[in-house]
Amino acid sequence: MDSFLLTLNIVDGPLILTFYALSVGCAVALLLGRRLRLLVFPAKAGVVGAAVGAAVLIVSEGLIHAFGSPLGWQVRLWVIACFAGLGICAASFRRSRPWRKALACAAAVVFAVTAVLGVNAHYGLHPTVASLLGISLAPRIELDPIKPRIPTKHQAPLWERWKAPEQLPPEGTAAQVAIPPTVSGFASRPAGLYLPPAALVADPPALPLVVFMMGQPGNPDPQYVKTALDDFAARHDGLAPIVIVADQLGNPAVDNLCLDSPLHGRPETFINRDVVDWARGHLHIIDDRKYWTIAGYSHGGQCAISFAAKYPSVWGNVLDISGEEYPGAEDPETNLREMFGGSQAAYDAEKPANILTQRKYPDTTAIFTASTDDPVYLEAARHLSAAATAAGMTVTYHEVPNGGHVIGALNGGLSAGFDVLYPRLELSGP
Repeated sequence: MDSFLLTLNIVDGPLILTFYALSVGCAVALLLGRRLRLLVFPAKAGVVGAAVGAAVLIVSEGLIHAFGSPLGWQVRLWVIACFAGLGICAASFRRSRPWRKALACAAAVVFAVTAVLGVNAHYGLHPTVASLLGISLAPRIELDPIKPRIPTKHQAPLWERWKAPEQLPPEGTAAQVAIPPTVSGFASRPAGLYLPPAALVADPPALPLVVFMMGQPGNPDPQYVKTALDDFAARHDGLAPIVIVADQLGNPAVDNLCLDSPLHGRPETFINRDVVDWARGHLHIIDDRKYWTIAGYSHGGQCAISFAAKYPSVWGNVLDISGEEYPGAEDPETNLREMFGGSQAAYDAEKPANILTQRKYPDTTAIFTASTDDPVYLEAARHLSAAATAAGMTVTYHEVPNGGHVIGALNGGLSAGFDVLYPRLELSGP
């Protein structure tokens, strides 16, 4: 596909405004220019279509929980409006000339595309055509294995001993890397990789590591982390963590609960063994759990706190941005049946709040964020932050003002999280 088309802005650029205008024009053209007697039928069909759209929402959102978290009213209105438009299109085939039938076909496509763009703009997580289609424009790179560095004891904090060279790049770089599933056999998509300015100089320092996971459905896209950390790096002489945006999903349409299972493979082993081993062997990172952070948004946030609770010898920090309270919390009945064979005890054993009661975490830093207008995930963040505090973690709980469960929540969580993590990772002073 043409690179220009892939990079088109579909959130607030001229493309989406054009489709808004086309949709209005198509609706007007289909409804007007007809005798009043003939106009009644397509108008009624539009009402029926809207009712069908509402019914689809009730079933998919309320009964089978197809979307995980509740949909916003903006999304619901787009769905209803799309079905109303499709109803008008269908009715326009009745007693109409060929040109009107052709217009109805074209309008149906315009209505559907406009609804997709409108919903996408509400969430804001896919700013370009490429992102919406799951295509990463970051270049694919292959990193040669590196020799492990012998850590130097009793060094001053990195922010004190680091002197940025004159040739320091103004921003970091994003890329795609293939991480082999050597232990897990898990079929992941290529991971995103963020290398901050300090990692791009001739003799880079060893830097902290962050493994980040996006939501479901979602893509291992490093652009959001890059935007956030380029801002931090600009204020801290190019220092930022190296970030792997790992794919814990494999199939973005399937919620594998971040658990190893016969149904969905071994994503848990992939993240905590394969990704970790690859990072040790290919990246200039500080090999010390204090400087390693497991992080994620939404589905990825749940994965992050679960992994931090299960693997405290690996992860010294966790950033949970608008994460679910436990694996598959959006549809516990189905997950209980399909993933745990009906065993409630087995399901409860995988809930991070329960895992956290089994040991103490005296040297783990945890940050939980959620938006003030995202009640389901806000309650999850409150509950898990309390459980982490009781387990001995050093906890920060942060509410993002009016970020919803969309791009505002992600950006706000990244900002709040790295505000806490920078001193902990010795990238800034206390």
